[in-house]
Amino acid sequence: MRAVIQRVSEASVTIDGEVFSAIGPGLLILLGIEDADNQEDTDWLCRKIAALRIFNDAGGVMNLPVTEVGGELLVVSQFTLHASTKKGNRPSYIRASKPDVAVPLYEAFVKHLHAVSGLPVRTGVFGADMKVRLLNDGPVTIMMDTKNKE
Repeated sequence: MRAVIQRVSEASVTIDGEVFSAIGPGLLILLGIEDADNQEDTDWLCRKIAALRIFNDAGGVMNLPVTEVGGELLVVSQFTLHASTKKGNRPSYIRASKPDVAVPLYEAFVKHLHAVSGLPVRTGVFGADMKVRLLNDGPVTIMMDTKNKE
């Protein structure tokens, strides 16, 4: 499971010209799922994201997690995070899970992120053509891969 976590001032998902979901200050999480991922990956990644200290404290130091600053969460499925560019110029997405595997893990991720953070979690629509708008705050962008937990 791969995630790109961005600290944002605001973010939104638009589908067919309509805003589907939007958040203010918080985290935009782009999530890629592969067949080797499981519930253990979901649990680990959700705990890490909820505890990630990337918000400024009173002294201006990145020392606070989203849970302590009243931030919001937006999770968007992103199969292209598993693109392979080793050969040629056209990325291969063979490692990205098909919907029958990815959708249940995506839904479990959203549910577990809510449980561990105590915050509402907004989403995009899995498999939809989405337009994601964000204002990266910092900029702060963190990449995580559950295959590199150790």
